[in-house]
Amino acid sequence: MAKENAKKHRKSVSYAKWAYIFITPFFISYILFTLIPQFLTVYNSFFENYRNGLQQVGPNFVGLRNYIQLLTPDKNGTIDFLRYLGNSLSMWIVGAIPQFLVALLLAVLFTSSRLNLKGQGLAKTIIYMPNLIMASAFSMLVFSLFSNVGPINKLLVASGLLDKPYEFFAFKLPVRTIIAFMNFIMWFGNTTIVLMAGIMGIDQSLFESANLDGANSVHVFFDITLPLLMPILSYALITSMIGGIQMFDVPQVISNGKGTPNMTSTTVIMMLNNYLGISKNYGMSGAISVMLFVITGILGMFVYRSLAKQYKD
Repeated sequence: MAKENAKKHRKSVSYAKWAYIFITPFFISYILFTLIPQFLTVYNSFFENYRNGLQQVGPNFVGLRNYIQLLTPDKNGTIDFLRYLGNSLSMWIVGAIPQFLVALLLAVLFTSSRLNLKGQGLAKTIIYMPNLIMASAFSMLVFSLFSNVGPINKLLVASGLLDKPYEFFAFKLPVRTIIAFMNFIMWFGNTTIVLMAGIMGIDQSLFESANLDGANSVHVFFDITLPLLMPILSYALITSMIGGIQMFDVPQVISNGKGTPNMTSTTVIMMLNNYLGISKNYGMSGAISVMLFVITGILGMFVYRSLAKQYKD
């Protein structure tokens, strides 16, 4: 009997190892292409390592000098890193407010069993399509629309609202508004899909009980939907904030890489690109990346804690 049991045990197949085999490629690629570069970025931030014309300077260990230089005010008393970070956050906030408001509204409408809207598939496809377009191509399209010889200026002049074309890209407010509007158009569809998934994960019996109790749509949204949606909403808001801090392609194309007017549309990643692309300054680039990582972590934790207490109580 013991021999038969041992024989059966030897013939049995253990499938546990296959799970580790299947996830091994992910960990290998993550270590090679994400984790190691992250450590090298931190390492390089403590070195002076840049190209001056054809001459390579460094790498020379300089300690925290790159960080000190990054946070040192210029002759006008301005810290460029903080200024460009403020530009990034301000343009993200202006675009994120309508993005989440519209996404919440659409997510509630599309998932409402009471309304049961028709043609939802087509509507979802349309609102998600801008997210599939390359940001650079979309930026070129918008730049052409608002240029001095673009159709919008021609329409305004032809209708008599303006005597001459308005230079949208010569002033701070219209440039930031256009960039924020583009981010809103590109991402509200994706946010809608994410929030829809969160609402569909809520127990439907809660909505049925609320309807039986005579609760209206406003009470259902604020007392049931929104509190239970907070975990997904926190995720969407944090990922959106990370994307806003890393904003690059839209302002790069809109301002032709110059951050016009007067560097008011320059973002931190544009600053990073100037160090990395022109002078190959790996030390300052690493310091900027590390500072961005720390600031993103702090802001992400603040947003999470602010929203998490809404559904932990």
